Amino acid sequence: MKLIPSVVTLILTGALVACGNNTDTPSNDEQTNNQGSSQGAAIPASELLVAQRLVAQRADPFIHRTPEGHYYFIATAPEFDRIELRSADSLAGLKNAEAKVIWRKHATGAMGANIWAPELHFFDNTWYIYVAAADAEKPWLIRMYVLANESPDPMIGEWKELGRVKTARDSFSLDATSFEHKGQRYLVWAQKDPEEKLNSALYIATLISPTQVGEIETEISRPELDWEIQGYKVNEGAAVIERNGKIFISYSGSATDHRYAMGLLWADADSNLLDAASWHKLPNPVFASNPDLKRYGPGHNSFTLGDDGQTDIMVYHARDYLELQGTPLTDPNRHTYIRRLNWTSDGFPDFGQDKPD
Repeated sequence: MKLIPSVVTLILTGALVACGNNTDTPSNDEQTNNQGSSQGAAIPASELLVAQRLVAQRADPFIHRTPEGHYYFIATAPEFDRIELRSADSLAGLKNAEAKVIWRKHATGAMGANIWAPELHFFDNTWYIYVAAADAEKPWLIRMYVLANESPDPMIGEWKELGRVKTARDSFSLDATSFEHKGQRYLVWAQKDPEEKLNSALYIATLISPTQVGEIETEISRPELDWEIQGYKVNEGAAVIERNGKIFISYSGSATDHRYAMGLLWADADSNLLDAASWHKLPNPVFASNPDLKRYGPGHNSFTLGDDGQTDIMVYHARDYLELQGTPLTDPNRHTYIRRLNWTSDGFPDFGQDKPD
């Protein structure tokens, strides 16, 4: 993985445009527990941000859009005890969609605590949920698990537990995401490094089955930059988007308070994605806290498409105040927001750091 400072200015000083639909479109290991109105009057930034929340108190948000344009929303519930799904025919419709609990944590043993960052994927004619979970008796024994549902609609049918995702090392791991490229399905996830000097680094491997990665597991990023090691040494929350001949992976770093921020990796679409040398990394965050916009600790994003099926949308969580109500894990007010993702003339994502949603 190579640091590339030359494109930082292009991304951070490019045209920063807010999300087009403004009406309703609005983890770290060892952490302590858990524009104007129609009348011309300006709306304070704090009120604007709150008004544009998509879903309150939902962190690590992930939105799946079907080819037919239907949306499913999944995220971390603040009680860390269940998995919910919401369904709507538009992004704005997710705001008031009913949350259906499709799975609850176990009373004892595996998958009994810290139910974090579920993601909904569809491949091989099956719906899959990748989720992190801990043992009820050992809340930091966190691993990645998979649930499956063969129903055409993930809101109905039976969700079956397929077990743990099997990787070469048995250690703290979470935030699995999956994507397909040139007919090959991959898994990207966060895991404690072999030397156990970091909280988590990012890895990629092919996916042989929903629960089994291939023999080659490649580290593509580790938290070494100053902005990635504030409070905790973390790379986590990977999200994949392929555009302009490149595979881009956004990710999050540092503790899950106001220091939480997002970085960017990329590889050429024709490169060997299992070769660490194929991956490049920006030295500065691409999306971070902005007190002027009452945006604190944005991160753990995902990508989807707008209602037109063409506009790229970033989904992320953030708080709208600085001082935590408790700890980063016990404060429940990480809310889901969405914004339009623009692109620079060089074909890189422009996250709009200085613009409201």
